[in-house]
Amino acid sequence: MTNPNEPGKPDNNDKPQPAIPNQYSFLWLSAAFFLMFLWLQDTGRSQQQELAYSEFKEAVLNGQVQEVTLRNEEIRGRFTEAGAARFSSDTGRSTENFLTLRPPVDDPDLLSLLERQEVVIRGAPSGRPWWQDLILGFLPWILLLALMFWFWGAAQKRMTQGGGPFDYAKSRARRARKETSTTTLDDVAGIESAKRDIAEIIDFLKSPEKYRRLGAVMPKGVLLVGPPGTGKTLLARAIAGEAEVPFFSISASEFIEMFVGVGAARVRDMFQNARKEAPALIFIDELDAIGRSRGAGLGGGHDEREQTLNQILTEMDGFEAHENVLVLAATNRPDVLDSALLRPGRFDRKITLDRPHKEAREAILKVHVRKVPLAADVDLAQLSARTTGFSGADLKNLVNEAALTAARENLDEVNAHCFEQARDRLILGEERDAQLTPEEREVVAYHECGHAIMAYYMPKADPLTKITIIPHGMAMGVTEQTPREDKYNYTESYLRDRIKVMLGGRSAEKIIYGEVSTGAQNDLKEATKLLRRMIGQWGMSEKVGPLGLGIGEEHVFLGREMGAPREYSEKLADLIDSEIQSQLMDLESYTVNFLKEHRKELDALAKAVMKHETLSTEEITEVLSKAGDRKIA
Repeated sequence: MTNPNEPGKPDNNDKPQPAIPNQYSFLWLSAAFFLMFLWLQDTGRSQQQELAYSEFKEAVLNGQVQEVTLRNEEIRGRFTEAGAARFSSDTGRSTENFLTLRPPVDDPDLLSLLERQEVVIRGAPSGRPWWQDLILGFLPWILLLALMFWFWGAAQKRMTQGGGPFDYAKSRARRARKETSTTTLDDVAGIESAKRDIAEIIDFLKSPEKYRRLGAVMPKGVLLVGPPGTGKTLLARAIAGEAEVPFFSISASEFIEMFVGVGAARVRDMFQNARKEAPALIFIDELDAIGRSRGAGLGGGHDEREQTLNQILTEMDGFEAHENVLVLAATNRPDVLDSALLRPGRFDRKITLDRPHKEAREAILKVHVRKVPLAADVDLAQLSARTTGFSGADLKNLVNEAALTAARENLDEVNAHCFEQARDRLILGEERDAQLTPEEREVVAYHECGHAIMAYYMPKADPLTKITIIPHGMAMGVTEQTPREDKYNYTESYLRDRIKVMLGGRSAEKIIYGEVSTGAQNDLKEATKLLRRMIGQWGMSEKVGPLGLGIGEEHVFLGREMGAPREYSEKLADLIDSEIQSQLMDLESYTVNFLKEHRKELDALAKAVMKHETLSTEEITEVLSKAGDRKIA
């Protein structure tokens, strides 16, 4: 592949350099095998007849031996024509040479016998030719050196991902090309505002004079922020497909290696390559891998990571006004980034990618079902309404799971049932076989029906979608609720009704059996956590008052919470704890009394779910209507 900037010149970024140690090791191994081949060829070249010493002396007496070579205890020789004919007839194969060994007892008459029979006597100080001794002396060292070069080359190749032993400081950024990219902005849906910002940046890179004429300066860095799966990396790939400028992409973790200073050297090399081809765009994925706050938590810092971060900050500061190099980075943890990265002059612009709303989810689904044959009963608008909280990656996984389900059932099209099964698998977990006793099965049924009754009757609770007592994942049963619409702000009444739904399962067990089981462990954990945030962060308590104390926040770094100053006294902490306990007990008391008033509906629903195992919204409504519907308006 040639470099488009200089026709006919190879592009070193696309063609990895061969590893020198691997070439040398190949040559060393080839030489060793060649010498071994010569050794085997020489040693097996001529066939020798093995004789007993008595047979040898008899052949000498009969004049059948032409010459002998005395080598210590070995006697090698050559037959005369008569001797060769005799022994060839005995063995059935043609042979001229022979080999015998002297007996342990010395034979003083051997030399005189050989002289009388006029046998030519030859002597040899060694049992092998000189060149064979040379091979045996050097062959182990040749093999050892070959193995050392082999392992050294393999280690360097793994460390540098294809580079030679001196390329460890080179940048590992991959240079994307527009003609080879298959992703464009048309493949990105549901983030229209982010696409507009990116289109403006691409236009800035293509025609910077239009903006400079008005005094505008191109931002040095753009930070893509959002939860996992919201399309940050996909958007970067789309930019690579749309931009007509060099696009260098790398993961932040690729800067760090086992050697100190390698990360900083790779950063320098990457920015140097980008400046040579400016205007250019650099994309750093998972920036938080090297951009975390310095000196946070216990145990000190990480010198190599901090050196790499410092080098990035220095390189971004070094951009001149005429250097059209833009750094694009992505992270899902902006709260852990170092403040020096986020100041103006570094990452000047922040683009937030949130989980898509209903219309955006429908647009994303349309992108992912382009190559999927859909049945007529598939309604993407209805499917998007039932996937509240799904990210773009979740929706892609949903379409793939539905297609896999259709393939397992040997269908020609993906129908609505396949999407329903895929959705249940993603939300509820995979169905598993659990051998529950009849008593345990009844407890699970009443527990889930307690959740369902509260979800059905509480006016602010999310609508009830499904009840099942088939084990999914780690849960013995599941009560599913689907919000009517996407929520971005929660009222106190909504949160309290949500806690009542959480306490419904435990309250039902208390009413029916007079005791509770361990099945409510996660319900109690989530209810306590939510109520703690309501009181400590959102000021939803008359006794505590409108205080935002940061109670219930999760700290990323060990020791940050320990090193932070205390925001409240022990007396206020006791008041918060007692208020959480008091409100939880009041909400549970309300839930128990409410379920007692609807005991008839609770029993009817429990019997129905034990019979059918899974009930839909329509079936739940029918059962409760027959048992006496008194739904609160």
